[in-house]
Amino acid sequence: MRAELLREAAGNPRLLAGLARRLTPDQLAGRTPLPFPLPGGEGVLAAHAERLDGLPDRTRALLLLAAAAQEHEPDGAGADALLLLRAGTRCGLPRAFLDRALFGGTVTDGLLQRAGSRVHFAHRLVARAVLHHAPWAQRRAAHELLATLLTETGDRTRAARTDGVPAAHDGVPAAPDGVPAAAGEASPDAAPASVPTTPSPAPPPVPLAALVQWACAASGPDAVLAARLDAGADGPFPHAERSAALVRSALLSTEPALRAARFAAAAEQAGLAGDPALARALLARTGPRAPGAAGAPGEVARGLAPYVHGMLALRSGPAADAHEALLAAAALLGPYDPRRALDALLGAAEAAWAAGDALGYLDAMNRLARTPLEAGLEHYRAGMCAVLEGRAAEGHALLRHCLEPAGDPCAPAALLRAGVAALVLGDVAAACRAGARALAAVRTGGPDALLPQALEHLAYAELRAGRHAGARAHALEGLHAARRTGQPNSSAHLHAVLALAASVEGPAEACAAHGDAALAGAGPHGLAQAVTLATWARARADLASGRPGEAAARLAPLVGTGPARGHFAARMLAVPCWVEAAVLGGRLPEESRELQAAVDEFASWAARTADPGAPAQLARCRALLAPADEADARYAEALAHHGRAGGDFERARTQLLYGQWLRRRRRTREARGPLRDALVAFQRCSARAWADRAAGELRAAGEPVGASRSAADGPLAALTPQQLRIARCVAEGATNREVALRLSLSPRTVDHHLRNVFAALGIRSRTELTRLLAG
Repeated sequence: MRAELLREAAGNPRLLAGLARRLTPDQLAGRTPLPFPLPGGEGVLAAHAERLDGLPDRTRALLLLAAAAQEHEPDGAGADALLLLRAGTRCGLPRAFLDRALFGGTVTDGLLQRAGSRVHFAHRLVARAVLHHAPWAQRRAAHELLATLLTETGDRTRAARTDGVPAAHDGVPAAPDGVPAAAGEASPDAAPASVPTTPSPAPPPVPLAALVQWACAASGPDAVLAARLDAGADGPFPHAERSAALVRSALLSTEPALRAARFAAAAEQAGLAGDPALARALLARTGPRAPGAAGAPGEVARGLAPYVHGMLALRSGPAADAHEALLAAAALLGPYDPRRALDALLGAAEAAWAAGDALGYLDAMNRLARTPLEAGLEHYRAGMCAVLEGRAAEGHALLRHCLEPAGDPCAPAALLRAGVAALVLGDVAAACRAGARALAAVRTGGPDALLPQALEHLAYAELRAGRHAGARAHALEGLHAARRTGQPNSSAHLHAVLALAASVEGPAEACAAHGDAALAGAGPHGLAQAVTLATWARARADLASGRPGEAAARLAPLVGTGPARGHFAARMLAVPCWVEAAVLGGRLPEESRELQAAVDEFASWAARTADPGAPAQLARCRALLAPADEADARYAEALAHHGRAGGDFERARTQLLYGQWLRRRRRTREARGPLRDALVAFQRCSARAWADRAAGELRAAGEPVGASRSAADGPLAALTPQQLRIARCVAEGATNREVALRLSLSPRTVDHHLRNVFAALGIRSRTELTRLLAG
């Protein structure tokens, strides 16, 4: 109800107050459907219409045509300038006047504006005022003229097929050329799909826009035209156009169940068009419970509204709410609308996955087994259930059948499932291919509402493959699409992906900003997957900046077994970071048992996945925990696995840790090789913060490296590389003990170097040092 009022008010506070004042308490509370049109705006519209009184007759006539022409267009799309030119010519308006008004931007007192081939009103309230101000006979004549023009020249490929829908009821013949019978002469509605008809010649295809214009010209409910609009909206039209047609169909309906069902169907199409605000406004017209008698129309009406509510909540509300709403919708729709019931169960499973609710996911997927499924979807359902139930080998065998979807090769949903299956298998190359194909399919055929998800899936697959720049580009595009289509849940997931990319490429501020945005959006809506990924990203950035203690503190709850445990599908990916952070942070003695348990769990996961980087990361974890006489061999094993798997970033991390370990053992000459290789690899994949860390280690090992910009000039140039590293850590607020842990030194050595730093810079306190480095 709130969404509908805000939309109708169009930013006008006086209109909003007038609309709210005329509603009943039950309507304001959302207990009964809102009327159409909403009362209470007459005064505001009359004030806008005062501008029209002083305009010439031909200008007012053109404005009426423009306002009427917008009725069959999606909200905000304006009107077709060429259609208005033909309509104005048919009305006898001078061609020179029409050219100046439509293409020269003059003679309409600034009320009409042209953008390309479209004509828009300067403010949407002006269009409504024009229609409100014109006498009904003139409005009807304008709509009938536009309907006739659209019928005469309508493209047959974009015509509404109404085969199977009777052109007349109870012996009332349809008007020729698709013109409906007079309003009030038709019998009550019946659901188009359930009306038995005697075979008769189908009416000629009528453009959907023409049907909408005929609907606007109707003076009252018209069951025949409502049924034809309903059937016509099932054609291959853009979702926004289908929504507009279904709204008109609902307004012409007389049977309450069909009216509610058509408003809900219009809301569904508006959601698919990427306009959730309109979708919610249309749902407000169905009422809290769609009315209807027993039978298919009533049951569909009762199930469709919660289905649309659930689908909207999946993208913009609490995941738990979406899960429950979609399960309820599936139960209501199952006997009457199996396609939507199936989509509802898949949506409920997706909501449970986002929330980290493995049992809820299994419940939704197991309900799918009660109905026949096509082979590819059944393989996916059974495979995902088997993996989550611990039958990994069986699940992986089933999921491999999903990597190349059968049937329509351009079906976005099947391609997105293929990408998920590939990631579960650990086949990141296949996940990238499926993600790219899904994105191409959505760009080509829609729906617009699926674009953020397609970009998110591809970006995440690219992250897993080490293609951080590509992941960042696709995630940024997805974030813009999510904002444009009103999908804050998708925004949270995409912020998490961007935080992960920034934890590699930097800067740290970007990682923190995206991570905080992801947590702010994901926390209230229970999006455990986004929370886990964002926390992992922040911890990885801490590691890059030499703050292992903070990284370990962030990750310990995620990889543990407590209530703050991370998402079941993402927590294993963070285990190598936690092991590294805990070891570098000096927490090995008190957490050795937990670390070993986590590594053992990671080893079990690595044995089941096809991810080529998992064996190398497992060997690196074991090297970090190994005694001194075994660590060399473990690091060599890890680097050998990296050589087979590829991937600059993870290999460079292992080389950095190996070189750091060698330097700690006073084997500085040996340390320079892996540290040098790590520096070059980090630079190659634009991991700036990691490259700075590797360069610092290399300088500490005695090899000159180009000075950083901050140290190239001024008093800092007098410091040695080791002194500069210590000074930066202290300026960040680290204690001597914390600096020692970061840099693999003793606290006494840190104290000695810090005294020399103070002497070289002529300062006496840590506060002065912080100010100097900040400047």
